[in-house]
Amino acid sequence: MSDGAPWTGPSRAVPPGPPPTEPGATIPARSADFWWSDGQHDPWRNPATPTEIVVAAPSAPDLPELEPVADPTAATGGRLRLVPVVLVTALLVGLVAGAMGGTLGYRFGAGQAPGTVLGAGPEADPAAVAQRPPESLAAVVDQVAPSVVTVRSTGRGGGTVGSGFVVSSDGHVLTNDHVLGAGGVPPTVTRHDGETVTADVVGRDAEADIAVLHVPQLAAPSVRFGDSETVAVGDQVLAFGSPLALANTVTSGIVSAVDRTIVAGDPGDETRYYAAIQTDAAVNQGNSGGPLVDAAGQVVGMNSVIKSVASSAEEAANIGLAFAIPISHAQRVAQELIDTGTARRTVIGAELDRVSRSAGGGVRLSAVVDDGPAAEAGLQAGDVLVRMQDRQLAEPADLIALVRKHPPGAVVTVEYLRGGAPAQAAVTLVADGD
Repeated sequence: MSDGAPWTGPSRAVPPGPPPTEPGATIPARSADFWWSDGQHDPWRNPATPTEIVVAAPSAPDLPELEPVADPTAATGGRLRLVPVVLVTALLVGLVAGAMGGTLGYRFGAGQAPGTVLGAGPEADPAAVAQRPPESLAAVVDQVAPSVVTVRSTGRGGGTVGSGFVVSSDGHVLTNDHVLGAGGVPPTVTRHDGETVTADVVGRDAEADIAVLHVPQLAAPSVRFGDSETVAVGDQVLAFGSPLALANTVTSGIVSAVDRTIVAGDPGDETRYYAAIQTDAAVNQGNSGGPLVDAAGQVVGMNSVIKSVASSAEEAANIGLAFAIPISHAQRVAQELIDTGTARRTVIGAELDRVSRSAGGGVRLSAVVDDGPAAEAGLQAGDVLVRMQDRQLAEPADLIALVRKHPPGAVVTVEYLRGGAPAQAAVTLVADGD
């Protein structure tokens, strides 16, 4: 019971029990319980001697007997009954997966993610959407475009390409005179649908820059004319034609100015004066002779001139400064060319001072024709005309352009200065030679 040191403490009685066993023998359970179960409370135990506490394990509770389990393979000779069930389940899963895969593949192939619907759906009627209202620009283009043609001419300087538009049901086409050039070869006209036919020249007016062609077999609708006198700055307009030989081209813009004086013409040719409609619609070479159309689909002008910063006419391109002959002027000249082969020129019956300028602006009359319109209205040589029909006159070209715009017989109001005093007169314009 000790670690080998002699026992010096008081003696202890040995409890009764069986005698000690031989070395190597197992101590009976009762003796083990007796000697070790309460070893920590033994007052006579040497504290330096290790002890082992033995706690008896609790006895297991009484459990009911388990029922025997039958062998699942006994009735099928070793084969499982679950095999058909597994096969049927696998078949159903395969069918469902195949159906889902086909649906997803179709939707992804159509560019549509699962659960996402693009567009308005079948309730949107494409036919109704395509029917644009009459006031839309697309509807105006659809109405006017079949009446616009491409005009080609061959002259001494080569070929030219311009535009034109049908003005009568019997095939008359209006275009610019400068589009025809100086060649004697009959021009050709290409319709909106691409058919090309040869045209006859009905008449030309180089000073007005207007020419009329005739193509009996053209079979294209004629345009509707508007009133160019009612055109206002800010009105929306469309320019039709073949810029740079690109047929059936349409551009849009607004009216930038009205009665803008334009002087054009090549050296040695007739000088052309326009009281033009200015627009910022894109107009380039090849647009000449094409119609300028208002938002109602009516022709209000004929595209004729562009301004450019290029050093030559061949390099000129659109910079937002385009000019059209008012259709009231072009229509009158065209009608005279069809009826008589020539057109009359409107005059005021006075010679203009192109050298001296008045300090306050205006146009000085250097001479007045006897019995002419100016003389009959009371105008005299030396009078300075400052306004005509509420249009400011700054130089002689302004007066010439405004007079040419009006038809013979028109009565215009002029404001003038005589000796510094303002005055007013009504002048009845006439045709040159009358």
